[in-house]
Amino acid sequence: MSLGARELEDLLTAIGERIVDEGVDCLSGLDALGGWAAMASRPAVEVCPDGLRSIVAAGACRVGVCGTDPVRLGDLASYLDHTLLKPDATVAQIDALCLDAIQHRFASVCVNGSWVRRCAEILEGSGVLVCSVIGFPLGAMAPEVKAYEARRAAEDGACEIDMVLAVGALKGGDNAFVRRDIAGVAEVCHRMGARLKVILETGLLTRDEIIRASELAKAAGADFVKTSTGFSKGGATVEHVELMRATVGPTMGVKASGGVRDQETAQAMIAAGATRIGASASIEIVRGDGGASGAGY
Repeated sequence: MSLGARELEDLLTAIGERIVDEGVDCLSGLDALGGWAAMASRPAVEVCPDGLRSIVAAGACRVGVCGTDPVRLGDLASYLDHTLLKPDATVAQIDALCLDAIQHRFASVCVNGSWVRRCAEILEGSGVLVCSVIGFPLGAMAPEVKAYEARRAAEDGACEIDMVLAVGALKGGDNAFVRRDIAGVAEVCHRMGARLKVILETGLLTRDEIIRASELAKAAGADFVKTSTGFSKGGATVEHVELMRATVGPTMGVKASGGVRDQETAQAMIAAGATRIGASASIEIVRGDGGASGAGY
């Protein structure tokens, strides 16, 4: 049986939906193609958070499901990348970050590259992913350096990579360079089984530049667009998240980060279209505590 690219994509999506819906045992006893082909037109799928966690715990870096309502993936904690990117972070603080992420079942911990291997060892089998930042926080490094940094992070155990795009090149109108910069990291990430988020640094961009940056990230093969580093001017806003979601469409990820420090703000970002939240105040957010400082991210 010969399948075109679109048919194969639909088939794989249907298989992924079935696994998420019923668990990996649903694969037994079914033929390779015939039993799945009729499923490609299913309009929706109920996602079981416990089923997802068991699949991740079995070794998957990520389970992809296109078109589902992200609220069904679980509680607020499942949206959160528990983040510590301060330059003075200590090993004790990194260890505590990982333990907090396990306790609260956050989506990931987001750390600088030097901490990736340690976090991966602590979090192994927990279902919490490791995310590392690349070209951080300026985005002004050479594309080859970003690609190497991404490869090293993935080798050390990162399942997700958050790279800063070349902000100056974008503002200067060099779209080809920006796309090539992102595409090089995307190729490394996908070859090594990781997902790529591209940080736009929206506080430095005009509305038209946010649209152009989002379009370039999507065209270059990124899996997410992300608002901010948290180390520059401004942070995530509902307006910017809505604009990014409208630009990239319904299936690409959108991450809101920078200044999200309470539950109300996090929920507003999700309502605007965010499928992930980056925060250093993750525990305060899930507990509903207000007024967390969260300075630096």
